[in-house]
Amino acid sequence: MDCVDATRLPFVDEHARVVAAPPDRTWAALRGYVDRLTTAPHPVLGRVLGTRPRSGFAGVAADPPRELVLAGRHRFSTYRLVFVIDPDGQGSRLRAMTYAAFPGLHGRAYRAGLMLSTGHARAAQGMLRTVARNAEG
Repeated sequence: MDCVDATRLPFVDEHARVVAAPPDRTWAALRGYVDRLTTAPHPVLGRVLGTRPRSGFAGVAADPPRELVLAGRHRFSTYRLVFVIDPDGQGSRLRAMTYAAFPGLHGRAYRAGLMLSTGHARAAQGMLRTVARNAEG
C-alpha cells in the first residue's frame, strides 16, 4: 500500500459494541464488511479527498479471528483503523480504534471539523452496527 508508516500514528479514539454472536461469526461478518469496503472506490470522498487507496482503506494486517487492521491516507490525514474482537460471554465485543496524523494547517483544520461534527464517531459506530447486524443475522 502506498502509505507512510501507519504503525506509528497517534491514538484518536475507540468505539465498541457488544455483538450477540460468537467471535468466529463476528469475524466472518467483519471480513465480509471489510472486503466490500476495501474493493469499491468511494464515489465522492475518493475524488474530493484524494484517498489512497481509492476506496479509502486497504487491509494491512490480520490475526483471525481477533484483529484486523486497515490503513489509508488522503490530502489531510494518514490513518489506521484497528478492529479487535474479544469474547464476551456467549457473544463478542467488537472494538474499532482509530489512529491518525493530521499534518499541517489544513490537516489540523480537517481534524477539528471531523471531530466537532461528530462525523467520525458516527461513521465508526455505523461500521460496528453493520458488522454486528450481519453477525447476528
